[in-house]
Amino acid sequence: MQQPLNYPYPQIYWVDSRAPSPWTSPGTALPCPSSVPRRPGQRRPPPPPPPPPTPPLPPLPPLPLPPLKKSRDHNTGLCLLVMFFMILVALVVLGLGMFQLFHLQKELAELRESSSQRHIESSLEKQIGHPNPSSEKGEQRKVAHLTGKPNSRSIPLEWEDTYGIALVSGVKYKKSSLVINDTGLYFVYSKVYFRGQSCKKQPLNHKVYMRNLKYPQDLVLMEEKMMDYCTAGQMWARSSYLGAVFNLTSADHLYVNVSEYSLVNFEESKTFFGLYKL
Repeated sequence: MQQPLNYPYPQIYWVDSRAPSPWTSPGTALPCPSSVPRRPGQRRPPPPPPPPPTPPLPPLPPLPLPPLKKSRDHNTGLCLLVMFFMILVALVVLGLGMFQLFHLQKELAELRESSSQRHIESSLEKQIGHPNPSSEKGEQRKVAHLTGKPNSRSIPLEWEDTYGIALVSGVKYKKSSLVINDTGLYFVYSKVYFRGQSCKKQPLNHKVYMRNLKYPQDLVLMEEKMMDYCTAGQMWARSSYLGAVFNLTSADHLYVNVSEYSLVNFEESKTFFGLYKL
């Protein structure tokens, strides 16, 4: 096959390296166009056009972030639940404390009222000569309630210790005096009722004494002095009451003196003298 000889460029042959060429012997390399000598006056062929620019790759999509909002909402809900339970527990504890405090205050008020009522009842019972029935049978109560003796004409005043509403238990009555047998706290009381047909304007004295060999002279435990207790030329009546708690010892003697025994009304309900151990 003939080729035209007036071609502008050198001939180029493509050779399959895997198949034997009919024009070349095996192992003979074909000339490269760049190594083919240029003819005189022949121009260099223009360089091939540059390849078209590669289009830029599209930006990668952003990586998906983890669902922080759901986790945050879950943690917030858990914290709120814990705070709710803590507040609920605090309110329950506060409510229980207030209930216990109210209950204790109520019990204390009832105890005070009961104690005050028992003390008043006991005082009234001792003054009228009736011991408290709730006391233990095996323990002898220290109590005495002496009443006025109409034929008393001496100082200290004499008292009735046997008849009527008079009562003596756990103590002794001896020579117008109550003798203490047991050391302790005692409530001592005395009432004297004075009356007269006319007013003499003289002071009236009512005293309770204690005598003991430990002291050189008798001690005044209680005293009342009355002045201006009547109106001139008129009948009059006046009562004097003394009462207090004392720490008495064994062998103490207690007795009552007045300034004018002739003005004393000795009725058992108006003039009396007594004590009881607390």
